[in-house]
Amino acid sequence: MIGLIQGEVVFSDGYEIILLTNSGIGHQIYFQHVMAEGSRAAIFISHIVREASEDLYGFKTLREKKMFELLTTVKGVGPKSAFALISSVGVNSIIDAVLFDNKKTLTKAPGVGAKAASQMILDLSGKVTKIKMYAGKSIVINESRSEGNTTDSLISFSLEADEEETIDTPIYDERILQDTLLACKELGFKEDKIVPIAQKILTENQITRPEQLVHLVLKEV
Repeated sequence: MIGLIQGEVVFSDGYEIILLTNSGIGHQIYFQHVMAEGSRAAIFISHIVREASEDLYGFKTLREKKMFELLTTVKGVGPKSAFALISSVGVNSIIDAVLFDNKKTLTKAPGVGAKAASQMILDLSGKVTKIKMYAGKSIVINESRSEGNTTDSLISFSLEADEEETIDTPIYDERILQDTLLACKELGFKEDKIVPIAQKILTENQITRPEQLVHLVLKEV
C-alpha cells in the first residue's frame, strides 16, 4: 500500500494533484490544496482499493491521514465523505464534535447527514483522542544544488508546522473538559463558546480538577 509520495507537481487545482516521481510515473491524487506547478512536494497518502477502482487520497499531515482512515471504518461513511470532513471541518473540530456529541459540526461536510454523524459519534467516541499522538506537521522538501546550478539528486525532509494546525495539540484529561462543559451548559452558556476557551486554558495551565477549569472559564466569558 502507498503511504507517501514525493515528486514534482505537474498539475494542481485544489481538488486533485498530479505528482511526477523520479521513476517517471505520475500519480493522480485527491488533494484539497493548491500547490505551485513545477515545485516538489511530499504528500501523505491513503490508498483505497476497490473491485473496480483504486484511489489515492492525499494529506498534508500524518494526523489528517490517520483521521481519514479512522473515519472510513464507520458504517455508512465512505472515502469521499471522510475526505470532505477532513477538508471542510478539520481534525481537531472532528475530535471535539465526537467527544461532545455535536452532530451539527459533523454535518457541515458535504454528503454527511445526521444519521452518519450519529454513527460516527457512536463508533469513535473512545478512539478519536488517539489521533493526537500522530504528528500534525507537513513535510517540506529541501533541495540542495550542486555546481552548475543543477539540482542534487539527494532530497532531505524536514517537518514544518501545517498552516491549519501550527501547534501539536497537547493531550489532557478529556473528563475534566467534559465535566466543565456540562457545568457551564447548566449555567446557560453555549457549547461553541465554552469549548475553545476551555481548551486554551487547559493547554496553558496544569488543571487537575473540573472546578479549577470552570472558575477560569467563567472569568473569560
